[in-house]
Amino acid sequence: MEKVRVEDLENRMGPADVKRPLSRALGTEHVAVNYYELDPGESFAFGYHSHEAQEELFVVREGTVTFETAEGDVAVGAGEAIRFEPGESQRGVNAGDERVVALAIGAPKDPGELSLLRECVQCGTRTPASVSLTEDRKAIVTTCLECGMETGRYTE
Repeated sequence: MEKVRVEDLENRMGPADVKRPLSRALGTEHVAVNYYELDPGESFAFGYHSHEAQEELFVVREGTVTFETAEGDVAVGAGEAIRFEPGESQRGVNAGDERVVALAIGAPKDPGELSLLRECVQCGTRTPASVSLTEDRKAIVTTCLECGMETGRYTE
């Protein structure tokens, strides 16, 4: 048995104000679990994406998350959950005015290949993108795979 206090876990930089990975602290082998807090306009992910081998489950504890999906936008409020199967694209954003608190659960733990799309100003459309850590490890950047332009930068 493992037990952790969420507030004691390290915060990870990215598109959310707070992302605390519970998996590592709890020593999970088969499931990825992350705790999130999103300010208005923030997202769980770096863009519209899917994981080749991982299904994802989001449980919203506070606020409302709007998920962009192939079928259209889906609002998920406090006390609700939503599931995406492997290969199903989505992006969850706090489109409201209040803070969102949620858990993201993925299984298996290894998501497989990531398919990510982001808006690229240079290309004038949403294009495939990559995510990487800068050499000094102080930022995460997203880069358009078609033209090489940086499309996002996330710091602590």
